[in-house]
Amino acid sequence: MQNPKKILIEQLDGKLKPFFEIKNIEVPERGWVYTIRTALNMTLQQLGHKLKITIQGAQDIEKRELSGSISIKSMQEVGRALDMKFVYGFVSNHHSLEKFIELKARELAEKMVVKKSNANTENIVMSADEVQQEIEGYMKEITMDIPKSLWD
Repeated sequence: MQNPKKILIEQLDGKLKPFFEIKNIEVPERGWVYTIRTALNMTLQQLGHKLKITIQGAQDIEKRELSGSISIKSMQEVGRALDMKFVYGFVSNHHSLEKFIELKARELAEKMVVKKSNANTENIVMSADEVQQEIEGYMKEITMDIPKSLWD
């Protein structure tokens, strides 16, 4: 039987995968709302009318998008007004959550092996292969359990 945490990570990676493919898309210099609105040849007044707000309110939306202070709810409303769907998500810097967990697990496992070797009072010297095996063993445990200490 597969680990429930592992299943959850795999499912979440599947949901996030499409975002990875678009991670290099740059936000237009004046923001998405302004850029799409002007590409559609829509005035601020027309956008405001669709949103049931004033011209100043529509302009404020464009300014808040640029400053990063706009809410997700507001962007969803603008999307509906433009007959579009606002989409947001996260993109892992490590291609997937699974790879990120493996990276953090390796770092933690290496620390554990160093700590264990420093605590070694019998002066037993391990070969490089033995050290790697020890690290791999800890990594396997860590990636199976994904302990909260992984994020310390």
